[in-house]
Amino acid sequence: MSVANNIKATEVNTKLSERDERLKKLTELKEKKYVAYPAKTKRDFEIISILNDFVKFEESAKEFNIVGRLRSVRSHGNLTFVNLEDASGNIQIALSKKELGDVKYKDFVKLIDNGDFIQINGSCFTTHKGEKSVMAKDWILLTKALRPIPDAWYGLKDDEDRYRKRYLDLLLNPEMRDTFYKRAKFWEVARDFMKQRGFFEVETPTLETTTGGAEANPFKTHHEDYDLDVYLRISVGELWQKRLMAAGYEKVFEVGRVYRNEGSSPDHLQEFTNLEFYMAYADYEIGMKIAQELYQEIATKVFGKTKFITKGFEYDLAGEWPKIDYQAEVLKQTGIDVLKASEEEMKNKLSELQVKYEGDNRERLMDTLWKYCRKNIAGPVFLINHPKLVSPLAKAKIDNPELTERFQIIIAGSEIGNGFSELNDPVDQYNRFSLQQTLLDKGDKEAMMPDWEFVEMLEYGMPPTCGFGFGERLFAFMMDKPIRETTLFPLMKPKLEIEIEDEK
Repeated sequence: MSVANNIKATEVNTKLSERDERLKKLTELKEKKYVAYPAKTKRDFEIISILNDFVKFEESAKEFNIVGRLRSVRSHGNLTFVNLEDASGNIQIALSKKELGDVKYKDFVKLIDNGDFIQINGSCFTTHKGEKSVMAKDWILLTKALRPIPDAWYGLKDDEDRYRKRYLDLLLNPEMRDTFYKRAKFWEVARDFMKQRGFFEVETPTLETTTGGAEANPFKTHHEDYDLDVYLRISVGELWQKRLMAAGYEKVFEVGRVYRNEGSSPDHLQEFTNLEFYMAYADYEIGMKIAQELYQEIATKVFGKTKFITKGFEYDLAGEWPKIDYQAEVLKQTGIDVLKASEEEMKNKLSELQVKYEGDNRERLMDTLWKYCRKNIAGPVFLINHPKLVSPLAKAKIDNPELTERFQIIIAGSEIGNGFSELNDPVDQYNRFSLQQTLLDKGDKEAMMPDWEFVEMLEYGMPPTCGFGFGERLFAFMMDKPIRETTLFPLMKPKLEIEIEDEK
């Protein structure tokens, strides 16, 4: 495809004159036999290595090759200074007509721009102002940039532009790049924590014929080979991991992507990363202990602290976390006893509280009342004793069958983790799935889709098991940022296309 193309676009983010000027330089570079986009490069050291041993390099006068992107170009007659940046750091490069020769120096000044990638061969020296620098003996163009990088101060202030052009956002904001190094560390610590406690990492299907493990609206697609509608998973393989408990594994976990066809908010995305673990011969009390230790280890090893501020809530993850009762908390905040109140009473209370609710079944009304209440809790706390109606996969309490052995971690007014003693009674599970099917048939899109093959598995026997899951929302909360800020490439609606046609 020719670079001297006819550009059709209704929006161009840089002045066409600047781009046209760079295209002319590209043409001239080719005419001068420069390779504008070579495949091979030569790099002897990262920039940080040069800076860390600068005195040694300077004293030896050793020549070396470094590579990177030009972040500034300042010409002063026969001497030009540029700032060269790679992922490890940046360093000043001096280019002089004396060292490079007349032709090579003039070509650089005339044809090379800020944003281009180059390879520098040179040696270390210190300027009279004391700045660590490299004197270039030669330069090689690695990539000619056709669009100028936006100004770090004035460019990309709109959030939509930042997300759409995340590559520029990351380039211009080192703190944003650090966010994603920290995010990687977050999941690394979580994985290490699980493995150190004997958990085996697994991978389970992301395409499912039924979406088990959560109550959410799924994405639907079609499997052409099987001529079968399938769904993107809404949990990290909950029903698959529990099958592994029946298979003889006793500790498993998975870190993976989850998809929910629901609304966006500062706390919600349609695609995100979760971790779920399952442990045989354990109940929700053991699960709470493991989850608390996991969060505390993430806090100390990734952030170096346990005290955080999120959305104005101050909380400390250290120490033992208190437990609060679902029924008692809703009663305290709203005056409604969710186990005894009628559907009409719950609707009236929600209307009085000016809380929008979807669906008029008891499960959805009960859940909406709780979501109103949790917004007032700083945490960290364990919410326990969930009604069975809102917990279709959790084991019922022996002393009160209307409640379940379930826990949620509440931090800064939101749910940041969910676990329970897994239901392993096949008859009970069949009845609960049947109720969920009734809700689905009545139009409740968030009701859980029954998995009858899972019930069959339970009939072969699954040991007592605790399961727990949490997602990247925890990281976003610890950073005190909207979740889109801590996602490398959040989904964006297509904007205006740029069509490039070859000149015939």
